[in-house]
Amino acid sequence: MFRGLSAFPLTPTDEQGIDETAYAALVARLAAAGVDSIGALGSTGGYAYLTREQRAHAAKIAVEAADGVPVIVGIGALRTSHVRELAEDAQRAGASGLLLAPMTYQALTEDEVFGLYEDVTRDLSVPLCVYDNPGTTHVHFTDELHGRIAQLPNIGSIKIPGVPDDPREAELRVAALRALIPDTVTIGVSGDWTAARGLNAGCDAWYSVIGGTFPLTALAVTRAAQAGHAGPAVDLSAQLEPLWALFRRHGSLRVISAAAAHLGLTGEPNLPLPLRGLDETARQEVVAALDTLGLTS
Repeated sequence: MFRGLSAFPLTPTDEQGIDETAYAALVARLAAAGVDSIGALGSTGGYAYLTREQRAHAAKIAVEAADGVPVIVGIGALRTSHVRELAEDAQRAGASGLLLAPMTYQALTEDEVFGLYEDVTRDLSVPLCVYDNPGTTHVHFTDELHGRIAQLPNIGSIKIPGVPDDPREAELRVAALRALIPDTVTIGVSGDWTAARGLNAGCDAWYSVIGGTFPLTALAVTRAAQAGHAGPAVDLSAQLEPLWALFRRHGSLRVISAAAAHLGLTGEPNLPLPLRGLDETARQEVVAALDTLGLTS
């Protein structure tokens, strides 16, 4: 489950709660497309804005709709005790794996970050992916910290930010981290516009935003890289530059929110307040990009 394409769908949410029908359909669509795993309640899934009860229910819906495809459930929260409760809920729902970013209000020391993973992994019955997402959490992992955490029980993967643009530098980046972690721990890349480079550089997985709405498009890139076709993988990714440019300008969550609504996969609004969708000008940019690329799946 920590290899290949892990697709992260929206959790369509408004002030009345989760749109369970739309959410189940999004997950089922990913399973039908043949993704390798489904990342429920990741950053694209808005986990930080949902209650414990909503998250437990969303995990249950995802596992049922996934129809046997492994589901990795996000369990991030500010307090360790809350993370452990969310881990219990996710495992009870049938999650195959867990995803944990160290959420913060007060800045965390390296020992505090390590202590979080040490406390949470101690009693898990499924493997956990370490979510390194400094742009959101403001926690900056060193490779040495990753190396310490990777020695803990039940660590299965590390989700790293985007790799450098230069292919050789990307290879060196992945190799430097891999030298410090056990062979049993995979490395997955995020930052969708760098995913082809990351896979070509030796990453085992792509933890993908676009894959949660356009799984076949993301699978084409992933399978090309897995087959050793580095050039075609980069070319397929480069064709998506109109979308990548919007991701960088507006943030991937808001762009995917607009795309899913435009395609009729969700209603509107589909983000929990205080998050708001794109303004009309930006929405039209998204629609134009989808039309130019012919993106529907």
